[in-house]
This record gives sequence, structure tokens and C-alpha cells, in this order.
Amino acid sequence: MFKFLKLQQANAHTEAQHSAAAAQTFAPNDAQAVLSRIEWVGAKRLDGLMQGNYQTLFRGAGLMLADLREYRPHDDVRHIDWNVTARMQTPYVREHEQDRDLTAWFLTDLSASIDFGSQGVSKRALMTDCVALLGHILQRRGNRIGAVIDHADALKNLEVLPSRSGRRHLLHILSQLLSGAPPVQNTTSGLKRLLTGAQQVIKQRATIFVLSDFLTEPDWVNTLLALASRHDVVAVRLVDPFDRELPAMGMMTIRDTETDQQVFVDTNDTGFRKRFAEATQDHEEQLMRAFAQAGVDCLELNTDHAVHEDLINYIIQRQRFLRQRSKGRSHA
Repeated sequence: MFKFLKLQQANAHTEAQHSAAAAQTFAPNDAQAVLSRIEWVGAKRLDGLMQGNYQTLFRGAGLMLADLREYRPHDDVRHIDWNVTARMQTPYVREHEQDRDLTAWFLTDLSASIDFGSQGVSKRALMTDCVALLGHILQRRGNRIGAVIDHADALKNLEVLPSRSGRRHLLHILSQLLSGAPPVQNTTSGLKRLLTGAQQVIKQRATIFVLSDFLTEPDWVNTLLALASRHDVVAVRLVDPFDRELPAMGMMTIRDTETDQQVFVDTNDTGFRKRFAEATQDHEEQLMRAFAQAGVDCLELNTDHAVHEDLINYIIQRQRFLRQRSKGRSHA
């Protein structure tokens, strides 16, 4: 119904909140401040929770033991462990020590809707915090991180920051996310371009985080499926409370930030709010089906939550899932 939502009300207080979110998003030279805050607030808790098993967590879709995982397309058949394969009735490959280092890529969708935030925090700020937190944890252990950034400008190519290690490289990625200018309206590129570009750039097997609000045309589903067949992919969905439910705030303008089309509506109309909620629920169900079809985990981050809180909840659920699956295979 309304796929790219930014809410504007003729109310000085609401506009001031939006301006504050924009100011937070585009503050210059703020990468160091973001990283320092993340290190102080969230990184220590996550370090203790993960305790070195981040490879199992993020590469865990095929892991049974530390040195074995299920065979996947494009794996070298010479690495198949035939004894385990015969016992499990499923092909398993040996994982060599040099493959245990993790290379992670952040695919970031900077379309216009990413600058919206009804809670004083924009989705762009949420995205930057997530990259800072995950990047900090990964690079501290000597792993490499890279980024593919789509500024949603059809006239410009994707920005590729090659995978490297070190704090300085992470700061450079954060700086690019913070300093990017808002995209020109009426230039919708969609997620398909970002995912296709990543396929061309990322040659070696990697863990890929796709950061977006996924409020775009669903022409990217097959591309995500192809990407996930070669890499371990986690969809990081950026969500604002207004994405799901409109509050009763009287007459207001709903603007599609991608096309700049506007609709004047009465949010006190319960019928309208119900139709809006049904449309957003339908979109969410389609999104979850697409992730399930591709075998992709979904990490949801909310603008009204601290990033580390949502990430900790995801890790706990993921660890529980992996333990249960490991027990099931042991009994089998």
C-alpha cells in the first residue's frame, strides 16, 4: 500500500524531532564518536556473550563440529569427509584451519527511506551503530571487513570498500555511512542493484550482512537466493514503529520518500489505520517468506531499541537454535 514511508505533520514538535534525527545522521567527523560509544555501551556485553564462537554463530548454518560442515554448492569435492558423509547420509566437508578466519561484508542500502526515524533516531544511525558494533567485534579478532554502499543514485556506481582489517578501516566505513548525502528523490535503485553488485565483487566465501529497511520492490528475491547459495547471509532489517502502525495524530501528509508522492490522510480514521496495518502485515509476511526461501536469517533492529539489545536477543536465539539442532543430529 505505502511502501516507502516518511511521515510529515504540520506540527513544530514533530518536525523538530525529524530535524534532530537528520542532524544526528549527518553530523560530520562523527565516526570516532560512534565507535567509542558503541565500544563503551554494547561491545563488552557482546564480547562476553559470544566468547570466541562467532564463527559458529555467523557461519553456523552448516556447522556440526568445529572442523566439519555440510557441503554447499561451489565447495571443493576433494574436501568431503566420506566417513562422516556415510554416517550422516549428507555430504560433509572438512574445514581447513586457514578457512576459519572470517571475512565479513556489510551491504548498506542508503535509499531515501533510511533517513526516517520517528523516535529521534534515524534508520541510518541505527545502521551505522550496527556496523560499528559488529565491525568492532570482528576486527578485534583480526578478521577482515568490507562494505558495498548503495547511495541510491542511479547515476553513480556502487561504492566498494575492500575487505581489510584494523580499526582505521572500520572508521573509514563508518565515515562513509555517516557522510553520505541524502539521495536525490525520484531515483529509486532498489535492493537488486546492491545484491547484484555484491555478487560481482565478493569472490571468496564470506559472511554478508544486508542492512536495509527492505521497503522496496520485491525484484531482489532471486538475487538474494543466489547470493545465499554461495555465502552466509544475514538480513539486518531496520524498523521504525511507524512502519507497522500509524498513531492517531490527526490530519497529516504521508510522503513516499523514494518518489516524493504525497497523500493527505486522517490518521484518526480507525478504518484507514486498520487498512494500513493490514498492508504492512502483508508486506512483512512476504518478506519473511523471501528470507525463508533463501535460507537467510533475519536480524531485526528497531529505532526505539538500543542496537546491542536487539543483537544480544538475536545471538541468544541463534545459539539456542544451533544447540537444539546439534542435539537433534546427535540423536539421529
